[in-house]
Amino acid sequence: MVIDIIETRVRGFIADIQHPKQKKKININDLEIQLRRLLDDYFEMDGYALFHRAIEALQAEGILIPIQNNQYNGRTPGLPLYYWVNIKVQSAKWDRLGMMKLSDQFDFSFYERHPQWQTKDEWDRIHHLYSFLQSGQERETVSVEERSLELFGHEKFLLDGDSFPEGKGFLARIGVSEERLKMVNYGEPFVFWMKQGKEINDIQRILIVENLSFFHTSIKLLEANQLDYEPELIIYGEGTKIERSFSFFFRMFPVKNYLFYYAGDLDAAGYGILIRLIEKYSDCCIQPALKIYRKMLECIDQRNEQKQGQTQNPKYRDAFFQWFTEEEQNLLMQLWQENKRIPQEVLNIETWRRWL
Repeated sequence: MVIDIIETRVRGFIADIQHPKQKKKININDLEIQLRRLLDDYFEMDGYALFHRAIEALQAEGILIPIQNNQYNGRTPGLPLYYWVNIKVQSAKWDRLGMMKLSDQFDFSFYERHPQWQTKDEWDRIHHLYSFLQSGQERETVSVEERSLELFGHEKFLLDGDSFPEGKGFLARIGVSEERLKMVNYGEPFVFWMKQGKEINDIQRILIVENLSFFHTSIKLLEANQLDYEPELIIYGEGTKIERSFSFFFRMFPVKNYLFYYAGDLDAAGYGILIRLIEKYSDCCIQPALKIYRKMLECIDQRNEQKQGQTQNPKYRDAFFQWFTEEEQNLLMQLWQENKRIPQEVLNIETWRRWL
C-alpha cells in the first residue's frame, strides 16, 4: 500500500530523532524535503496528501505536538511549520520475574498499564522502598522530608512536583501509603497569641485572622476585652499558609471540640481560604467570623482593586456568601462584579471605636 511507504518513512525519521529525556523541535518542510529525496514517485502518488495524513496520525498519538505560533508550511491542506517531537516512550523492560519477587509488597498494575514508567531510575526507587519495608515495622515515625532524603537522596523528592516531577506521584504509582513508610507530613508551625491568664485547657474559642496587621490589632482588642467572640486564642493565618499549618493545631492542643472563627479579606482569595478549610477539616467547627466581616462591610467606602492574579472561583464565592443576609449578599456581589475588595486592614484600633 502506498500509504505504508509514506507513513513508514515518516515514522522512521521521527523515531531517529526522538530522545528519551527531552523534546526535539522539527521543521515540517525539512521533513517533507527528506521524504521527496527518497521517493522518486512522491508527486505521482500525491505524496503530500499522504504525508499530511501521516503527520496528523502522529499528532493524534501524541508523538508530534504542533507549535502554535501562526507559522504554517504554505501547503494545502496546511500544517504548522514547527512541531515538537515528544519524548520517546520506553518500551517495557522490567523483568517480570523481578516484579513477581517484589509483588508481596507492591502492586505493579500501574506499570503494566503505563510501560513508559518502567525506567531504571523508577526500578531503583522501588528496590530502595522494598529494602526499607523489610524492616519498616521496627522504624520510628519521622517527617516526610526526612524519609524522602533517606530513601531517594533529596528531602523534597516526594513533595516538590516542580523540581522532581517523577517524585510527587511515586507512592501512588506503587500503591504505598505514608503510614507504611513510617513518615508523616507535619503541619507547619504558626504564630499565635493566648489571652493572658488563660491556660491550654481553657481554650474553647479560636479566632484565625488572615493578615499580620489585624493579628496585632486583635491582640490589643482581646486584652482590652473588646474583641468579638472573646476568643482565648488568636492564630495568625498568614494568607494561604493556614491551609498547610492548620493541622499543627492538633499537635499542640488537647483533643476536644473547639469553635474556630475565621476572618480574612473580603476578596476572592479570602473566600477560597475559608471554604477550603471548612471542606478539608469537616470534622471541626469552622465558620466565618460574621461580626468582624460585617464591620468590614460597613467600611465599603475603603474598598480597593482586586489583587492581580487572584483566581475568582464562583464556587467559593457562593459558599461564602450563603452565610450572610440577602442585603449583605447584594453588597458582596456588587464588590465582586466591580472587581473590588475590602482588605482586613480597614479594621484597626482607631476604626474599631465606632462599634464600642
